[in-house]
Amino acid sequence: MTDHMPDEVSAVGRDHRAYTDELRANHDVVQNVSGEWVLLRHADVMAAAMDHRTFSSAVSRYLQVPNGLDGDEHTTMREVIERHLSEEALAPFLPVFEEVAATLAGELPRGVVLDAVTDIGAVFAVRAQCAWLGWPQELEPRLLEWMADNHAATRSGDRAWMADVADQFDEIIRSVILPRRAAGADAHDDVTTRLCRDEVDGRRLTEAEIVSILRNWTGGDLGSIALCVGVLMAHLAEEPPMAEWLRSATDSEVDAIIDEILRIDDPFVSNRRVTTCPVTVSGQEIPEGARVKLHWTSANRDEAVFDSDRFDPTAHADANLVYGIGKHVCPGRLLSTWELRVAIRALLSSVNSIEMVSHDALEREVAPVGGYHRVPVVLV
Repeated sequence: MTDHMPDEVSAVGRDHRAYTDELRANHDVVQNVSGEWVLLRHADVMAAAMDHRTFSSAVSRYLQVPNGLDGDEHTTMREVIERHLSEEALAPFLPVFEEVAATLAGELPRGVVLDAVTDIGAVFAVRAQCAWLGWPQELEPRLLEWMADNHAATRSGDRAWMADVADQFDEIIRSVILPRRAAGADAHDDVTTRLCRDEVDGRRLTEAEIVSILRNWTGGDLGSIALCVGVLMAHLAEEPPMAEWLRSATDSEVDAIIDEILRIDDPFVSNRRVTTCPVTVSGQEIPEGARVKLHWTSANRDEAVFDSDRFDPTAHADANLVYGIGKHVCPGRLLSTWELRVAIRALLSSVNSIEMVSHDALEREVAPVGGYHRVPVVLV
């Protein structure tokens, strides 16, 4: 299905979900205006994600721990990361997240228009992450401002602006870790301090490695959680019976429904790879050294796998790629799952209903971001 590739493939200024639905009608693989090969089909995306030898994750010129690493280096760093993201490590923070969510839900004004992405999702994400990592509450305004700047820079596609915003975030991280590293054994015990004391191959993690890990945990996750909350609240506002059912659902049922909503409208758009040898994908020959995009949003809506007209958390669970698959599957899946469940439960417990201002008022995000830019709702 790649014989008649469109002359120019660019998602710039377009909704990823709608555009890839359109492309998938005639193509399995396309090459975008940046020269990247974009895999649109579920089977191809999954196969590439599982073949870490052919599709290397060492794509960025910046250090990305752990998912920008390959082979034994990735395995070693992944073990360090998972010490902090296991169920045992995260369990003590579940009541902390519940308190953060309940406090925020109680503070939100009723009867006025709120943006579910910025007024609810972003604030919850910052407060939950700071509580987990042991960062001071005073950082909240700075982090929220950074999220807005990062969002705008990413949306613009201006690489210089994006790099400047990334540097700003690294400075925020250093302002947190440098005092801990200087204090040594006297530093306050929290997740960030423990990370600063972590060892790999008999040595302490370097400052660059710690910054990279915390950038991944915070810089990436803050925006992702905010977008996910926007998608979830848009769906629940337009499906009141589902919101009502969730009030009495079990934790596993809530998690499954959240995953299915995010499959249908996946804000985790794509990950990059680079080929280590020539490879053929769905009949398309891709050379060695080519940049490849695993398009999760498209794969999660592939009609060959999912019945697009059916909402089915149980039947679709095994094929759901919201958090990726393979060695580089998102290490923060459990953390995100718990945070999103806690946020939705707190909101539904504190209001009678979540009402959409109007469907026309919803504003989709455009490439390279997924989900919604604005979700105007009223809490009643």
